[in-house]
Amino acid sequence: MTTTSGSSNYPDLFTPIQVGTHTIQNRIGMSALTRNRADGTYPTDLMKEYYLQRVQGGTGLIVTEGILVSRQGTEWQNAPGIWNQQRVVGWKNITDAVHLAEGKILAQLWHPGRTSHPDAPQQKLAGVPVYAPSAIAARGGIFRFLPGEPGYVAPTELDETTIWKIIGQFKQAAINAKAAGFDGVELQGANGLLVAQFLDNTSNTRSDKWGGSVENRARFGLEVLKSFKEVFGENVGMKISPCGGYNDVGMPLSDTLETFSYFLREADRLGLAYITLVRYHPNFDMVFDGVNRSTNFDVLDSLRSSITNSKVFLNAGVTPEEGQQLISEGKIDGIMVGFNMITHPDYVKRVKTGRPLNNAPNFPLLQRNVSDEDWHSGYTDYPLAKC
Repeated sequence: MTTTSGSSNYPDLFTPIQVGTHTIQNRIGMSALTRNRADGTYPTDLMKEYYLQRVQGGTGLIVTEGILVSRQGTEWQNAPGIWNQQRVVGWKNITDAVHLAEGKILAQLWHPGRTSHPDAPQQKLAGVPVYAPSAIAARGGIFRFLPGEPGYVAPTELDETTIWKIIGQFKQAAINAKAAGFDGVELQGANGLLVAQFLDNTSNTRSDKWGGSVENRARFGLEVLKSFKEVFGENVGMKISPCGGYNDVGMPLSDTLETFSYFLREADRLGLAYITLVRYHPNFDMVFDGVNRSTNFDVLDSLRSSITNSKVFLNAGVTPEEGQQLISEGKIDGIMVGFNMITHPDYVKRVKTGRPLNNAPNFPLLQRNVSDEDWHSGYTDYPLAKC
């Protein structure tokens, strides 16, 4: 990267954009990133420092790490939740700080579905089984915080009543997010989690109205989005990863295109603020029995036409140069940055001023703390660019 002004090199990246009812000062958003620094499932002051660093670093729109809509266990031991008032208070502490710094922050809401484990502490406290659309275990997975580091197990198939109960938990989480001061919510529909498990015909083999046809497999995600709209109106977004791979989802290309073309069209008709498309990236590849679960195709070229109302952000290794070109060509409205935003809290300022991205990633601490005494390392200790 040169030392000339990045804002002149990437003028479209630094043009304000309307996202829902909010005006965002640039078109670089922070993608949701699991960091596992919650106190159990409670948001903390250290998390406030983390988000505040990135707002002060110039990020136009912050999307939080995935926030659990219920106590049901997770493969991430210290992922935060928002299912009761105590957790709302913790998140309010964070959103207040972000707003004081003139930032915008959305809560990404998620449910792990079959990527939970029955022996996970939060799962035991929830007192319910590991649920999924069908009783099909995902392959892979390592629960490092459990004895023996087990993998995924076969879940309990959801019944009609419990499906609606979980949709209700998503809606209540959105209500709680509004009480916590969030500017909107994003549905986590990517990465092989519950929404993706319903969409995918390898993880959803139901024969009722929640499975089988494309329309039925899309129903769960659309019902959750409708419930979010009832709470946040225009300020609802969604993240989706059509190429699959991660957490053992993925369909043949023809099924993928049919499923996601329909789902994106129907979601777009709801009047979403934005849709983030996660493009193919080899980091999401998962190979079982010699078969790669990812479907490698050009997401923008194949699916962009399904979105005509919502803003479109692109995610997965998108560089400023790519973002500038794609925005100028009218193919996207902005970019969502993940990994580089972890390692560079001032990522946006560096791009704007032409400073290099030269912080070395602390890989062992990307998703776990050093010890009970040190949660800071690899989280809030990445240095800012020198002037």
